[in-house]
Formats: sequence, C-alpha cells, structure tokens
Amino acid sequence: MSASRRSGATDELGPDESGEPGGSDLLAALLDGMDAALCAFDADGVVTHWNREAERILGWTAAEAVGRHGFAGWAVRTADAEEVQARLMSAMGAPGRQVHEFALVTKDGGRVLVRTQSAAVRGPDGKPAGVYCAFSEVHAQIDLERSIALSEALFQDAAWGVVLVDADLRPAVVNAHAARMLGVGRTSVLGRPLGELLAQGVEELEAALTHVLAEGAPPAPAEMWVTVRTPEGEKRRCWRSGFVRLASPLAEEPVPLGVGWLFEDVTEAKQGEQEASLLRFRTNQLHRAARAAAECEDPVEAATVHLDFALAGFADHALVDRVAGTPRAEGEEPSVRLVRLAATPAGAPGPSLLTGAAGLPVRYPEGHPALRCVERAGTVRADAGPVPAERAREWALERQWPGDAVHALCAVLRSRGRTLGVVTFLRGAGRSRFERSDAAYAEDVAVRIATVLDLAEAVRGRPGK
Repeated sequence: MSASRRSGATDELGPDESGEPGGSDLLAALLDGMDAALCAFDADGVVTHWNREAERILGWTAAEAVGRHGFAGWAVRTADAEEVQARLMSAMGAPGRQVHEFALVTKDGGRVLVRTQSAAVRGPDGKPAGVYCAFSEVHAQIDLERSIALSEALFQDAAWGVVLVDADLRPAVVNAHAARMLGVGRTSVLGRPLGELLAQGVEELEAALTHVLAEGAPPAPAEMWVTVRTPEGEKRRCWRSGFVRLASPLAEEPVPLGVGWLFEDVTEAKQGEQEASLLRFRTNQLHRAARAAAECEDPVEAATVHLDFALAGFADHALVDRVAGTPRAEGEEPSVRLVRLAATPAGAPGPSLLTGAAGLPVRYPEGHPALRCVERAGTVRADAGPVPAERAREWALERQWPGDAVHALCAVLRSRGRTLGVVTFLRGAGRSRFERSDAAYAEDVAVRIATVLDLAEAVRGRPGK
C-alpha cells in the first residue's frame, strides 16, 4: 500500500527529480521500511503521508489516515485536538526540530503516549510547505535512552572493567577501569591483539571469547588467572569475567558484532580463599599425623609418620638428619655432623624409609643449608635459581639431595632446649619456591618430629632398653 494517498503529495514534500518512473513508489517503500512511525501534513494541516510503523502503533491504516484534516476526531481526543494540532503545525515557523509528548488515540479506543519530533518541510521556493512528524511510543524511546545511558555509564563510571571485543578478538572499546587493570591507556589498547596485553592466560581468554561468539553467553561468570604486563613487571591476577554476545539488531539473522567482556579483580579474595583452604588442609594433616603417630610403638617410626603426612601436597622429597653424638645444647659450638635418619624414596613415591643404621655422617659441604639450620637453630631456605636444568641438577647433587630438587626448606628439630637435628623438604621445578607460610608449617612438623625423636632417646636410655 502506498504511503501517499493524496495526489501531488510527493511534490509538496519534495519533487521527484530523478525523472524516472517509480519515484513515488520508491519514496513509499522507504517510508514504509522505517523503524519510526512517520506522518506528514501539508500547509493546511491535511495528512499526506502515513507509514506502516504509524499503522502498527495506532491501528489506523494509511487509507484511513491520509486525507484527514489533523488528528481531530480520530487520533486524538476532541478536547486535546486543537492544542495538539497547534503544537505540530508550529514547526512550520520554527527552526530545527521540535520535540513534544502527547497522547494519541488508537483505532480500538486505547490511548498511547508518544514522543514526537516535528520539523518544517520546505517547497522548491524555500517556503514552508508542510510538516513531517516522526513519533514513537514513549516507553520505547525511554528504553532506548536507558540503553544509551547504561552504555555511557559503563564506559565512564563503572567500578569494573568493560571491554568490547570485535569479531577478530581485538579490543574495540575499553573503559577507564579496564585500562587501569590492563596497565595501558584507553586508546593505546584499541585494536591490539590480546597476546600483547597479557603475558599468560590469553589462550583461555580467547577460547572463552570464541565460544561466546559461536554459542552465546555462558550461564555463569568465569574466574580466570592471567598475568598482566605492567611498568613494574608482570603481575598475576584473578579476574571474575562475564561475557555477552553482541549482535546487530538490523540484520534479519543475528550477526555477531563482537563480545562484551565485563570483569572485576578478585585476586585478593581468591588468594584468601586459597590460603584458608590450604590452612585447613594442613591443620587436618597435622591432626591425622598426631593420631597415627600415637599408635606407633617405636617413636622413630612415629617420626616417619609425621614426615609422610606433612609431605602430601607440600613437597616432593623429605629428609630427616639427626645430630651425631650428644645433641647440641644452647651455646655449644662444636663442629656439626649429621647422620641420615629417614628419607623418602629417591625413585617412585612411597612411605619414608629409616636409614643410617651404620651411623656414618652425611657428606654435607661447608655452608650446606642443613648445617646452617643447625648452627642458627632456625629455618633456612635455598633455591637453585633461574639456571638450566643440568646446572640445577648439579646444584642438588652437590648438596646430597635428589637430582630433581630446585627448592629446599630446612627446619631445625628442637626439644627441651636442645638441637636434635634438621628436617629438609625439597620441591622440584614443577612447584613454586617455599614461602613464609610454608616455613611456618615446616616448623610445626619439625616440633612434632623433634618431640618423638627426643622420646626415642629417652626410651633407649631406660634400663633394659
């Protein structure tokens, strides 16, 4: 159905200068294809154009609307008709566009609050020849404004990072908070591959973005560990991320424009959770070890029980060396000799084994961490450092440790004011270095081992033992 129902209407709103037949049909098609409702009036206030969106909103067809004088008696209440007509036609003498809100009447008698934008239409002589009026339901306009306002707020004031990633997985828009978290400027990040922004974790992130482009948003946020390059160096962070797929509303079928990525830094919370979980596990291990050791008839066997329970999730190898001869009392400084008492198997994993029946001292070189631990009566940490694997193996073997050890933690065995020996925990290259929290746990284990070793000496010293 043509959007124009009045002879000469096209000439009034703008002549068809193409000179080709079908110009009016093209205009009608364009008007009917608009997303906004549109009507037009000539200089006398007679409706000349009425498109399909106007028909959808109000129910009046173009055949019923075109040719009527104003909205009086059909599209507005009679009491409001004069005011509405005056406000619409006032656009003929005003520059630019005018915005109004008023209620229109639908064909079935209902009322719709609309927001209109009206402006003058000028003829070939430059004089006003009529008015065009585009209108939409107020709630639809408000929804659009809210969407725009939300977008502006997200990219200005949001307390979490927001990044729009295009279909090539490159940032297209970045808010200020996200730029700070990435350690770059808002403009310098645009169009760059994610691999240039993140040192680690980029594969997981890109896999998530690709999945969202293909399948849509995941049902719940995802927590991702990434390493960010900053001027101060690389920093490992945990980002709780949500994703939404962006599709064009103008296409007949959804065409992905990219992904909206919203994330917040939860590193401190996750580290707190991990530390609390680790503390619970280690406390439980100490409790289980104490119960198992209490059932051992031989106190030395109880020492290996404590060692085995401590090893789980903590280290790859463990050694217990006792001081040869009389245990050192406070203030004594004779040369220290250590004899291996127990050790975990060097090959396949298994329970600790009692060794050192011959009582021969371990060939520790001067300055060995175990010797320094005994001399200081305190915990000592040691690392091979960032060296090639072969050099790290030499470092371990020189210290009489298994060849795969690269991190060491030595805790002194003290009981009744005496140093009984040292327990050494070793980690391979697949684990992180020992931290202070690890040292505190090792010291707790050392106290328990020292207690049972002291008990073993007391038992051996009894008559008949």
